Amino acid sequence: MYQQVLDPVADSLGWSSLVAALPLAVLFVLLGGVRMRAWLASLIALAVALAIAVWTYGMPAGQALLAGSEGAAFGFYPILWIVINALWVYNITVATGHFDVLRRSFAQVSDDDRLQAVLIAFSFGALLEALAGFGTPVAVTSVMLIALGFPPLKAAVLALTANTAPVAFGAMATPILTLGKVTGESSDTLGAMVGRQTPILAVFVPLVLVAIVDGRRGLRETWPVALLCGAAFGAAQYVTANFVSVPLADVVASLVSAAAVVLAVRLRPSAAARPAPVAGGAADEPTPEFAARVEGRDGGRDGSRGADPRAEVARAYAPYAIIIAVFVVCQIGPVKDLLDRATRTFSWPGLHLTGPSGKPLALPTFTFNYLTTPGTQMLVAGLITMAALGVGLRRAVRAYWTTLIQLRWAIVTVMAVLALAFVMNASGQTVTLGTWMAGAGGAFALLSPILGWLGTAVTGSDTSSNSLFGSLQVTAANKADLSTVLMAATNSSGGVLGKMVSPQNLAIAAAAVGLDGREGDIFRRVVLWSLLFLAGMCLLSGLQSTAVLGWMVP
Repeated sequence: MYQQVLDPVADSLGWSSLVAALPLAVLFVLLGGVRMRAWLASLIALAVALAIAVWTYGMPAGQALLAGSEGAAFGFYPILWIVINALWVYNITVATGHFDVLRRSFAQVSDDDRLQAVLIAFSFGALLEALAGFGTPVAVTSVMLIALGFPPLKAAVLALTANTAPVAFGAMATPILTLGKVTGESSDTLGAMVGRQTPILAVFVPLVLVAIVDGRRGLRETWPVALLCGAAFGAAQYVTANFVSVPLADVVASLVSAAAVVLAVRLRPSAAARPAPVAGGAADEPTPEFAARVEGRDGGRDGSRGADPRAEVARAYAPYAIIIAVFVVCQIGPVKDLLDRATRTFSWPGLHLTGPSGKPLALPTFTFNYLTTPGTQMLVAGLITMAALGVGLRRAVRAYWTTLIQLRWAIVTVMAVLALAFVMNASGQTVTLGTWMAGAGGAFALLSPILGWLGTAVTGSDTSSNSLFGSLQVTAANKADLSTVLMAATNSSGGVLGKMVSPQNLAIAAAAVGLDGREGDIFRRVVLWSLLFLAGMCLLSGLQSTAVLGWMVP
């Protein structure tokens, strides 16, 4: 049995926080400064977290290792289980040539690479986030951008930057539903509050994507369409989250924003006057194997570049329609209840933890939701896709093996990062950091998003961040006489901005675009955008805690 300690260093919460932050500092310095491979940086940071847990916090080595093993298991199931199956479906479409058809369908909307980035990375990525989440949109949209001619490094940066505003409502609002469970607040109320924060962020994300693609000229020439896309997404997300359905917020918003871009391009043909880029440049070169795979998909299924038959276009979109259908059916109350009967919950063998007050912690509780997890539902959608596209078993298995090879280093990274997160959580390192920040009183409203950002940056999941800091946000809000709904929701809204710098997502992005080992380069390209958006969210949260924007709190 291990009981957490909040201030093991000189009985000081401040000094203890500095020590507790060391694993994160090591991780980000190795990634961004040293440019070390993500899997190796994650293992080193994990070793640092274990050392601090044992020698500073006094956690028994056996308990620390068990906490790490639970984290690694959680990293594989459900997180990697979702990503692997989602990428498998994608690789099936690659093997059949229907990915090319889908790519050309998007390209026909506009030959302007700036608008293609907005449509694919933001709108289409938001749909993937709504359905699967957990790194899936980053992996799929980055490869799609490469196929359209974007350099690999830029494609990864665009995919990561776009994967922000939709994250809180991702995987059918799993982060918000989890937040409701750990805080005791209504998930509908929390969803409504998040729906009054992230839509404001959504307005600016497409503008940033345009700036990444083409700098000031891109903003000057395409800002009306980019702004329309972000505003349409934000408005739809707000309306759906507040008045329709929290789980469907991203599904509706993604479709509305895509329709807005298509309509704008149709009405303003001149907005699509810039030809798409040609991938290249030594700094952005992927591995030869990856380049060969992309080049082999340049032409149509028959080698031509003409328009695809409507039947083939319909089949290209079929996998995503199937995914939507499967996920919607599984969200129906009676169906969900039936599937949930297969869920099994147990305590991680040998791991016994209590909080600083002596109350047992829920961290050792592990849940196997075999049928309700998005990963299994994605697998079912893949099996149906096999039938829809006429893919045989041997070909499907080969595509699955290709997916595992493609993600091999990402798998190591994700499991190591989640092991790191669980060690920090179990030993009390993250609670030390959170409690220290919660002592800021009324100013905590400004710092609240940082806690969410920190949680997602470490775990790669807004869901995990809400599990980690949700109750702490409520406790801090009560002490500082702040709205508990606002602070809890802000944890999720701030968490979405940590997604782009999370080693888990950096590894997935690097693996997807064939830049294994270049996670540090990608990190350096996105960290400033992450921090800039975070500063804006901190300001918004601070204003919503005062009379200035207090009317926005439900």
